[in-house]
Amino acid sequence: MGMEVNYEKDSKERIPFEHYLEEFRQADPEEIAQRCALPYDPETKTFQVCLMGVTYTVSWPDYEVAHEKEDRIGYYPLETKANARILLLRYLTEGGAAPSTGKFLTYREIPWGEVYFKQFQGRCLFRMAFGFGNKLQVFREIMERVGARPIKAGDAGYELEFLKGLQVQLILWEGDDEFPPSAQILFSDNFPVAFTQGEDMAVVGDVVNDMLKALK
Repeated sequence: MGMEVNYEKDSKERIPFEHYLEEFRQADPEEIAQRCALPYDPETKTFQVCLMGVTYTVSWPDYEVAHEKEDRIGYYPLETKANARILLLRYLTEGGAAPSTGKFLTYREIPWGEVYFKQFQGRCLFRMAFGFGNKLQVFREIMERVGARPIKAGDAGYELEFLKGLQVQLILWEGDDEFPPSAQILFSDNFPVAFTQGEDMAVVGDVVNDMLKALK
């Protein structure tokens, strides 16, 4: 891994990273593979994980992450971003794959979502709206590049596979003279099973926004 990841920014990030890394090291990789429905190669001791269109190998027990070389996206948060790295560790140690019924939830409809909605709105929805509400073409280009598919929603809407089987819908409305631009992020209804805390879905929103910003 070329770039040093800064977990020191605040202890809120650092403690969980070390905590979940320790849990990951002590876990049984075969059990993780089964619970999270991820391919695992016992010979190389690596999982295969796809995040937002990029396939990575993730080593056990060291949690070394590398993207597959022939990738055209050019942005690898699981190698460089503390929030994405912690989020995946939490999924591997505490979460798990579950089928979706095809229904999508707003953040408010997720357990605890009502409690954290204001933070989510500021951190994720406003950030997306003001970053891209007047740059719909740029948004569309980024979404196509990461393999998202267009949906009929808003002025521009896409469905993106965040992790295998976990879909997010990203929807933008352009602003006009009267209204500022707005955004919505919807989560497939298996997210609350895959991630055990409402805060995790806000981090999903952060990771998506970081990707949009990086590819802008």
